[in-house]
Amino acid sequence: MTVGTAGDTRAESPVTVMVVDDHPMWRDAVARDLSEAGFQVVATAGDGPEAVRRARAARPQVLVLDLNLPGASGVQVCKQVVADDPAVRVLVLSASGEQQDVLEAVKSGATGYLLKSAGREELVDAVGRTAVGDPVFTPGLAGLVLGEYRRLAAAPAPAAPDEPAAPRLTARETEVLRLVAKGLSYKQIAQRLVLSHRTVQNHVQNTLGKLQLHNRVELVRYAIERGLDGDADAGAGERG
Repeated sequence: MTVGTAGDTRAESPVTVMVVDDHPMWRDAVARDLSEAGFQVVATAGDGPEAVRRARAARPQVLVLDLNLPGASGVQVCKQVVADDPAVRVLVLSASGEQQDVLEAVKSGATGYLLKSAGREELVDAVGRTAVGDPVFTPGLAGLVLGEYRRLAAAPAPAAPDEPAAPRLTARETEVLRLVAKGLSYKQIAQRLVLSHRTVQNHVQNTLGKLQLHNRVELVRYAIERGLDGDADAGAGERG
């Protein structure tokens, strides 16, 4: 069974998930809830080094990750797992809603951040959305992250000698990039542009490849640095 999320066209196999938390009862409960919802839990781990080792072996599509781990922090685990496999999506599931924890997690490569106070249905939905690349945040945290994107983009970047010309994006890729920079989810972008969720994902992946970027954090910063988060896209849908 494939867990259904808007725009997810995969029907052959379930989304594979790994759960990392140092509290066995909580870890087992999350794994059980996700299994019952139709996900395939391929591994669990209770500390940082174990999480990295098992993620390398199991290669899950989604890593549900606590931040407070023995041996290595969740941020360190996230960085290493994403470095090992850039295709993995990381959803942090933490008791902390502190700004520093949220931002460090996103900067380390996390796709989303959910508080442990979330209910079962919210968790299941978040994992499904994370699997297809949507950024998922507990309400109130998304604005915090977007504000940090803007702050980072405002900081002067070090000059690169003989920097090559920026790759040419299609009109549609630029249009999608503008909406990514505004903080819209893939589902919202698809609805606004009357495209399928998968088409939006493909445009984002093509753009990441052309720009030689690795994740949504870098993509949003690139867009904001070039002023693509403004309202200049009002008529962009006329092309592409």
